[in-house]
Amino acid sequence: MIYLDNAATTPLDPEVFEAMKPYMLNDFGNPSSTHSHGRKTRAALESARQQIASLLNAEPGEIVFTSGGTEADNALLRGAIQVHGVQHVITSPIEHHAVSHTLEVLARQGWFKLHHVTLDEKGHINLDDLETLLKENPHAVVSLMHANNEIGNLLDIERAGELCHYYNAWFHSDTVQTVGHLRHDLSRLKVDGMTAGAHKFHGPKGVGFMFVRKKKRIEPFIHGGAQERNMRGGTENVYGVVGMAKALELAYRDMDAHARHIRALKLRMTAQLREAIPGVSFHGDSEDLKRSLYTILNVCLPECDESGQLLFNLDQQGISASGGSACSSGEPGGSHVLKALYPSCKGASVRFSFSRFNTVEDIDQAVRALEQLCCIPA
Repeated sequence: MIYLDNAATTPLDPEVFEAMKPYMLNDFGNPSSTHSHGRKTRAALESARQQIASLLNAEPGEIVFTSGGTEADNALLRGAIQVHGVQHVITSPIEHHAVSHTLEVLARQGWFKLHHVTLDEKGHINLDDLETLLKENPHAVVSLMHANNEIGNLLDIERAGELCHYYNAWFHSDTVQTVGHLRHDLSRLKVDGMTAGAHKFHGPKGVGFMFVRKKKRIEPFIHGGAQERNMRGGTENVYGVVGMAKALELAYRDMDAHARHIRALKLRMTAQLREAIPGVSFHGDSEDLKRSLYTILNVCLPECDESGQLLFNLDQQGISASGGSACSSGEPGGSHVLKALYPSCKGASVRFSFSRFNTVEDIDQAVRALEQLCCIPA
């Protein structure tokens, strides 16, 4: 079995599991309790918060634990719009549904006017258009993802942050695909809110965090308790948080080596596909290591008899990949990202996404399978 869908979720690192085990079996106290059992888990929770903040060059009070990236995106957007009395929100047509669906619902309810920044032919944000929208709609909330989860395109997050800061906009970035794979220095980066999900960097599912800059506070999204400094009600997922902090520690410790390994796998697959399958192409800039996240390659295959069953047939051969975001699988009309960029595309699209646990043999086997399924003689 070959797993090449790491943008959907990653396997849990064994070191992360070992770090979590004591808090799953023995240290079970509620971190809001004042007795010794509670104090022990509270100490673990705050140690994890300090560790994550240190890696990101943020302050511990700016890290708020959530159930994952989707909750964090919802909380940041709703909270910022509420507390800052925003009348205009700027986003793109290819955001993750945690962002786009949230904004569409609120816009329909009359909270604000929604604006979409234009994209270039490769699906990158037109930063000149962003500046025009910011000039016309000052004091807006801007939400643009750091790396697109389907095609891997990278936003120039530094430049976008500078523009938002200059025009006094509240800047949110969905960084779920990049936290743990790229370094973020939040003491310098002009982002007011960003998000992470632990299971995208070999941590556990069901836990994540949001960064909220201390001078750009938001209204809480979930009420019901004073947890997370009154920013998120509900008993914290202690062993999940401990695992997330450990996973991020390992990611930062070995990031350069992991990135070299994964980049080599992506280059290998790109080159082999070009040689093996005439007419193959790549969506967005996913084959460009300078303009896309190194963990994602979105392949456009020439139309053939097997196009409609390609993912199923790959699965039958023991290869797990996807057509796009796991969160939108099964939606009518397919990927909203590819539909926005390639409305007339008829060939099959496959997103391969890699991790440090993948091997050269995984890549070679996946390419051979695609070659056979695309009706190309071996």
